[in-house]
Amino acid sequence: MAEGFARAHGSDVIHAQSAGLAPALAIVPLTHRVMLEKNIDLGDCYPKEMEHVDGAIDLIINMSGHELPAGAGAEVEVWEVRDPIGESDEVFRQVRDQIEQRVLQLIERMRVRKPASSEKLSAAAPVDTRRRPTRQ
Repeated sequence: MAEGFARAHGSDVIHAQSAGLAPALAIVPLTHRVMLEKNIDLGDCYPKEMEHVDGAIDLIINMSGHELPAGAGAEVEVWEVRDPIGESDEVFRQVRDQIEQRVLQLIERMRVRKPASSEKLSAAAPVDTRRRPTRQ
């Protein structure tokens, strides 16, 4: 969800990629549906393992609820976000809206401190899927 919002609203300042400590192989269909309600098509996006993220990362948004291994190599910002997997459509919408607000706030911060060049912040949002194989 965070990657979709970042791409839709902040592609001028953020190059977002979903990554995880133990990522799912696919995004659950309900995630796709609630994002389409916001006119954001996640297409074939999927979370990758951290080591498969393209390029250098400037910021990691940790929504996993777990501490990241030492040596993440980037600034880490922790967002406490409920895991909606197995919950109702309404919970998915609430989580979606919470993530959207957090992403919009991040985008605004990046626009305020945007460097004079056209460089974008490279951000990854890790999730921990060890407990549930389809967390998104």
